[in-house]
Amino acid sequence: MSDALLEVEGLTAGYGEVQVLWGLSLTALRGRLTTLVGANGAGKTTTLRAVLGTIAPWSGRIMFQGEDVTRLPAHVKATRGLVLVPEGRQLFSNMTVDENLEMGAFAKRGAHGYSDRLERVFTLFPRLKERRRQKAGTFSGGEQQMLAIARGLMTDPEILIIDELSWGLAPLSVYQLFGALKTLKDAGLTVLLVEQNVHLAFAVSDYAYVIAEGRLFTQGPPSSLAAMPEIRRAYLGL
Repeated sequence: MSDALLEVEGLTAGYGEVQVLWGLSLTALRGRLTTLVGANGAGKTTTLRAVLGTIAPWSGRIMFQGEDVTRLPAHVKATRGLVLVPEGRQLFSNMTVDENLEMGAFAKRGAHGYSDRLERVFTLFPRLKERRRQKAGTFSGGEQQMLAIARGLMTDPEILIIDELSWGLAPLSVYQLFGALKTLKDAGLTVLLVEQNVHLAFAVSDYAYVIAEGRLFTQGPPSSLAAMPEIRRAYLGL
């Protein structure tokens, strides 16, 4: 079995007549945390949308577990274990913690082993267990992000794709969430992270891709990228 769980090859995509991605390629290895970074408007979220099937790629190929899934609809990809934690959380705000987690496990894939996964997410995020009957809309931003990740985990993902983990959150919540992300990585979960906080993303990642204006700018181990003067200036403020 190949170490590559997800492979994106020569991806082009956009909206209407506006092209956003220009031949982008990347790979997420099994059991590794891969990060995609870039400035606002670089094409990070468009990449995720094309990979997940919420927009149709113009050209290129998306391979998942050795199978071409480029043209599969989003709901089919989700049943195969391509799971998104979306930017802005997108929780069911009038539902409780338990109800949101049940929605994550609604499909047949997530229903199997529900109790065991529920216990694992409560171990990862004890605060959710304490407030399991509280409505999600009453939570802080950090607590909502915990719930969004937990909901994604309840689907039993092969790969968890997280769009902007730290978006709009207080620093303490950000550090707590990155700690949880490291725990998931150490447990062997494959993660693809899109993140603005390059310092923290590089600290937990095994490999990183930097995109600029819809094209791959550079790639490599985070320690190598962090030593590049252009990366230090553009993303690390050094």
